[in-house]
Amino acid sequence: MRHLILVLSFLLGMVFTGVPHGFAQDTLLNFDDVVFTDGQDTSVELGDDTLMDVPEDVVFTDGQDTAATAPGDTQTSVATPVRTTDTPESLWGIFVAGFLGGFLAIVMPCIYPMIPLTVSFFTKRAETKGKGIRGALLYGLSIIVIYVLLGLLVTILFGASALNELATNGIFNLFIFAILLIFGISFLGAFEITLPSSFVNTVDSKSDARGWVGIFFMAATLAVVSFSCTGPIIGSVIVLVNQTGNYLGPVIGMFGFSLALAMVFTVFAVFPNWLTSLPKSGGWLNSVKVVLGFLEIALALKFLSTADLVYHWRILDREVFLVLWIVIAAFTGFYLLGKIKLSHDSDLPYVSLTRLFLAGGFFAFALYMVPGLWGAPLKVISGLVPPMHTQDFRVATYDQRTVSMGTAATGTAAGMPAVKKYADIPLHVPNDIDGFLDYDEALAYAKQVNKPLFLDFTGHGCVNCREMENNVWVDPPIDNLLRNEYIVVSLYTDERQELPKEEQFYSDVLKRQVNTVGKKFMHLQAARFNSISQPYYVLYSPDEELLVSPPIGAEFNKQKFLAYLEQGLKTFNEKQAQ
Repeated sequence: MRHLILVLSFLLGMVFTGVPHGFAQDTLLNFDDVVFTDGQDTSVELGDDTLMDVPEDVVFTDGQDTAATAPGDTQTSVATPVRTTDTPESLWGIFVAGFLGGFLAIVMPCIYPMIPLTVSFFTKRAETKGKGIRGALLYGLSIIVIYVLLGLLVTILFGASALNELATNGIFNLFIFAILLIFGISFLGAFEITLPSSFVNTVDSKSDARGWVGIFFMAATLAVVSFSCTGPIIGSVIVLVNQTGNYLGPVIGMFGFSLALAMVFTVFAVFPNWLTSLPKSGGWLNSVKVVLGFLEIALALKFLSTADLVYHWRILDREVFLVLWIVIAAFTGFYLLGKIKLSHDSDLPYVSLTRLFLAGGFFAFALYMVPGLWGAPLKVISGLVPPMHTQDFRVATYDQRTVSMGTAATGTAAGMPAVKKYADIPLHVPNDIDGFLDYDEALAYAKQVNKPLFLDFTGHGCVNCREMENNVWVDPPIDNLLRNEYIVVSLYTDERQELPKEEQFYSDVLKRQVNTVGKKFMHLQAARFNSISQPYYVLYSPDEELLVSPPIGAEFNKQKFLAYLEQGLKTFNEKQAQ
């Protein structure tokens, strides 16, 4: 969700100011209001006997009685529904993303010129000023109702678990890639995406009716006529919202989108004199459309990358992805400077300061990505680009930077299997940590060396997983604990590798046949921890008991994540001392 807001904020900022807006804090699984307790003091002992002050709102427990545990591979079910990510914070983030998308739609060539026409309609039609204001408010409300109904339709068609699985489904991501690519090419002027003219004329004819019905169909006419411009933006908002797996996400996203549209039309209908402050329509509207076209194509590559990771094609490795994004950013900069002219563009006699600064922003972004071709982490976009293990060439690898931090970074630990299960698929433990890819294998090793487990429920297409790994896991104290004090096991819940027939079974929790590696680990997460969201981090003892309760999801506050790991280690050591 954090990157959904990041992308849309970047688009809106580039259109209006040339400077990306401040990135909103992640809202998928916020840790601020989570309370843990063990009835002891809140300072946590570190490995070097120093003390770290844990924030007052974070208190821990040993988590003895909160997990539905099951010994070994036995299947367990839980009575309560499997949790997804419908938290107030995540829904608020979705609303903001939709709201920004609505403001982007306002400056599209299909909508912007309609603002004065709509205002003129209400001022001429109304018998009194009060009736004109009521009509404008009903018009805005009708816009909201129409788009919320669209979001409700998506919600009805897809359930919570379906949305979560679609986010990492390879075929679905290929479909979204194709849709966004078509949207982007249409914005560049190759063709227009329109609804059938008969449907448009039917809706438009009903807008002549008097009263609320006529106003409603006038709003519907706006939605239908402007589809060639709003369709790509609406589609982008919906598919990005679906990536979060939120059941109410499409409804909230469309509410935010429609509210932005409704506010603009309603405000200018109530205060028509403000129209004089708007810039006049012109070639700049098409330029906005083209710039968004380039950005749509760049976004489409993210979905192609997810499918590439799921199916292990290796056609869009990290450096290939970055090269394409660098080229797109450079093309956008040259276009804004007038060095590239497309078919629908008007002549550009001079470069305005706005265009100059916007072009500079895109060129700066292109240059920022160049070091990534040699392995630079690029933390600002680390969740959007393919993971580092797909990079063919790295000047300074992660191991070289952390080799002095502990013995686990220098090679395979004693007793560690030389070839781990599922490593041939191939799957990878992040940041070259010497960990496992299968729960049972990791559990057996944890019992052998008597160390706690760090369960990393992750996915190939999980944006927040990549950001956690690239920005939080690499923090030296956190990295040290993961490498040396925990047995890390990365469990990919979207891996499509088929299980042997003898390992397949029916999951009462997922209500389906478990026939792939990913479904096996999704069943494990749902059955034991009543959750199917990723990332999801569980601290487990070798005897399969929670060390800290509850487990956490994406936590970008490094101090809190470190405190979580430290408390797990402290609880484990206390159990050993008993």
